[in-house]
Amino acid sequence: MTGLTYFPKELSSLKKTLINFILFLSTIGGVVVTLALDRKLTIPEFFGLLIVVSSVFVILYLFLFFFRREVLSVNRKVFFILLAIIAFLVSTRVVTVLSSGDLLYLIPFAIIPVTIRTFYDARLALFILLVTIILTGFLLPDPFEFIFISFSTGMAAIFALNNNYRKIRLLLTVLIVIASYAVLWTGLTLIREGSLSSAYLRTLLLFTGNGFLVLISYPLIFLFEQNFLLLSDATMLELSDTNQPILRKLATDAPGSFQHSLQVSNLAEEAARVIGANVLLVRTGSLYHDIGKIANPEYFVENQTDGNSPHDKMDPKESARIIINHVRNGVNLAKNYKLPVQIIDFIRMHHGTTVAYYFFKKYIDLHPGESHPEKYFTYPGPKPISKETAVVMMADAVEAASRSLSEYNEETISELVERIIYLQEQDGQFTEVPLTYKDMSEIKDAFKRRLGNIFHARIIYPDRL
Repeated sequence: MTGLTYFPKELSSLKKTLINFILFLSTIGGVVVTLALDRKLTIPEFFGLLIVVSSVFVILYLFLFFFRREVLSVNRKVFFILLAIIAFLVSTRVVTVLSSGDLLYLIPFAIIPVTIRTFYDARLALFILLVTIILTGFLLPDPFEFIFISFSTGMAAIFALNNNYRKIRLLLTVLIVIASYAVLWTGLTLIREGSLSSAYLRTLLLFTGNGFLVLISYPLIFLFEQNFLLLSDATMLELSDTNQPILRKLATDAPGSFQHSLQVSNLAEEAARVIGANVLLVRTGSLYHDIGKIANPEYFVENQTDGNSPHDKMDPKESARIIINHVRNGVNLAKNYKLPVQIIDFIRMHHGTTVAYYFFKKYIDLHPGESHPEKYFTYPGPKPISKETAVVMMADAVEAASRSLSEYNEETISELVERIIYLQEQDGQFTEVPLTYKDMSEIKDAFKRRLGNIFHARIIYPDRL
């Protein structure tokens, strides 16, 4: 391909980077103004504050760049995170200006890890919480107690949020937050004063109110889903129900493709679990990745029951066009059914920019010597940009190829998995994904283990007399 082919992609990436720069710069300015308000700083003190705040956000950017690059690739996700930080900082500023200091403990900082954990992972939730309370500490004369108690309670909230798509889990998280505040505040009060006073009880009541205010995160989650196009576990759990209309249509019109999607889901879910990816997102994306086959189910081998293929009498180029179009058809169908963009990504990326090799090989056998015919047989992409989409791409190829094995044993399954993933790696399909060698090894082991369970040898029972 020529450099011009990549120009729109590079331009789009540059635009996203520029927008992120503006968002970070605006947030730094907002934080500095919030911290400096009414403090009558000298010019050196102001620049010192600017350097410190800028350093915190540079660290945040580097964290996202190295560990959650897919967040930086979507500007609204960056805006959501920065908005959460500055919203709590401004709230703290208002409380410290308008009331006595102890009302600070009524601000439910645990909402930060609850909401971030809902849409992302525990590590990012913990890091955003840490950034927020460190910056908030600059508003307080003695920030140690606040930082210690807020950070510890936030960690407790994150630990409580496993399977947070269950509604009862949020109530349990509230109780854990209140208990954490109570225990930690009791310890700090005894260290500082040697006894429990009436002021201790007043602060304990504030912590109780703080804990119940965390319940606000439940409606906030749905608000953020609508306005920032984020995806919560509750929504994914609903979408992964196979009684969803589009999945029922896939099961009816393309039953072979539906069964293939179920198997891909099983494979991908196992791999996602071992590398720490979002299992629920992988499961949901797998179920929808092939819905585009509804348009022309008879052209896909898994739906052909009589052994006759319409491709036998077609030009390979036309066959490839129909096969490749299932990606475009799937995206259009997903938009019609108003599926979230995160699920549409699985449809767009599950073939990346690979070549429909069967028809490509058939074509070059019929037209030897023709230069650059690959463009007619290449999927439009893009390549996977997250661990989740990469895992589904691998699982899709491995599951489809496993159907062609003439013999199922540990050796043939291992060779198949190694070969399929090696070809995808050599084709550069995972260059945009933060997968380590360890991740790749664990993914392959998970596929081999799952395929071994699916195709394990069965006892041959004697005929009944």
